[in-house]
Amino acid sequence: MLNKSKIANTSKPGEADSFRDRIATVDDKGRRKWVYAHKTKGKLFNIRTWVSWGFFALFFALPFIQYKGRPLFMFNIPEAKFILFGRVFWPQDFFIFGITMITAIVFIILFTAAFGRLFCGWVCPQTIFMEMLFRKIEFAIEGDAPAQKLLDKGPWNRDKIIKKISKHGIFYLLAFIVSNFFLAYIIGMDELLKIIREPASQHIAGLSSIAIFSGVFYFVFSYFREQACTVVCPYGRLQGVLLDRNSMIVAYDYKRGEPRGKYRKPKEAELAPVLGDCIDCFQCVKVCPTGIDIRNGTQMECVGCTSCIDACNKMMDATGRERGLIRYASENGIAEGKKLKFTGRMKFYSVLLIILTGLLTALLLSRKDVDGTIMRAGGMLYQERGLDSVSNLYNIKVINKSVHDLSLSLKLEDMAGNIINAEGKDIPVAREGQGKASFFIVLPRDIIESRKTKLKVGLYEGDNKLTTLNTTFMGPAGR
Repeated sequence: MLNKSKIANTSKPGEADSFRDRIATVDDKGRRKWVYAHKTKGKLFNIRTWVSWGFFALFFALPFIQYKGRPLFMFNIPEAKFILFGRVFWPQDFFIFGITMITAIVFIILFTAAFGRLFCGWVCPQTIFMEMLFRKIEFAIEGDAPAQKLLDKGPWNRDKIIKKISKHGIFYLLAFIVSNFFLAYIIGMDELLKIIREPASQHIAGLSSIAIFSGVFYFVFSYFREQACTVVCPYGRLQGVLLDRNSMIVAYDYKRGEPRGKYRKPKEAELAPVLGDCIDCFQCVKVCPTGIDIRNGTQMECVGCTSCIDACNKMMDATGRERGLIRYASENGIAEGKKLKFTGRMKFYSVLLIILTGLLTALLLSRKDVDGTIMRAGGMLYQERGLDSVSNLYNIKVINKSVHDLSLSLKLEDMAGNIINAEGKDIPVAREGQGKASFFIVLPRDIIESRKTKLKVGLYEGDNKLTTLNTTFMGPAGR
């Protein structure tokens, strides 16, 4: 995306584009380059801080919120039970999840086409926990980046041991707390509190999960860090096909900044060649949490965190230059002075997103709390009952997604005939559970007109009809 002809070549011959041969945190020999990001200060960082506090409030509060006796959100993958806004979804609702995933993918495409990696820099949990919690604790204990470098290179004396133990002890404690809340989103806060309060011998699996999650989170935030964004997360790699020249990105204004040169006092500047506004101070590189130089153009590692914008604005203020050398802009906005436009591709994605969202909303609103399936018993045709009636044996499976225990009965709809429960009683179905039963449908022979007859069976709780299920009746050939 970057017009490199506008940028002064400060590299050795043949190395102008060497930064594209590997990610910024790997050296020529393929070894990890540790990123010592400097502290960030500025207007955008302050806004991001407030956004992060809102995220933390939601993350730690949502597991405690219940609606109609259920958690507001729960994603119990082991039991294939998912709760969204207090409503339970089972594997039988897979088509709803399919529509949800398609809608999410279209939203990502649309959002990225318009706003780049705004999500990554502002509300991604990895970025928020790393930059707004763990790194701030690291700054508080070990100091800014230069002090951290000296500490890491220095001998293992008393000061270093105390700081390292303190930092990693707090890191693990935070990882342990985060893992508990993460598990609460899977099994629910009530079940988590049971694990905490009851004897450990009763919750080996739950405690093991907490230990594993704690280890993973500790590893990610103490060591893996930006590698989660640049190596594991596929979103950065998707940028190449999702971004275009009208997408909003964190961009360096090379037309204004080049050619670069060290800052000179006004009198010295009069005698020197005309230079751009970039004073080559590398402050934008020093604060970058993924170690890139934004002046090289949009790169996979950029998470759009705006730290480089704040750092550059600070230097522009200090040297009496206009802010915005690094800013939110599109490539066309910098190259041709064009404003961000709502392109035809974005319009198409928007229409598609509205249609999918409407479909998803309709499915969610029309979804029934009680549903089931009726199937004819395998390996059987029909049974003749005397000379005037025919019966079929069926199996029914009922899913109760409500918070109440149910006792259900079956009635034949719009057809003369009877339903005989094989067990002679109603079907009990526990709350958020499943029930099954076998029953006969008996039809008079004189109303059977074809080999297969379509039937509708009503599912009732007392006199209250909950839903209607469809099935077919197998009988002798027509009269």
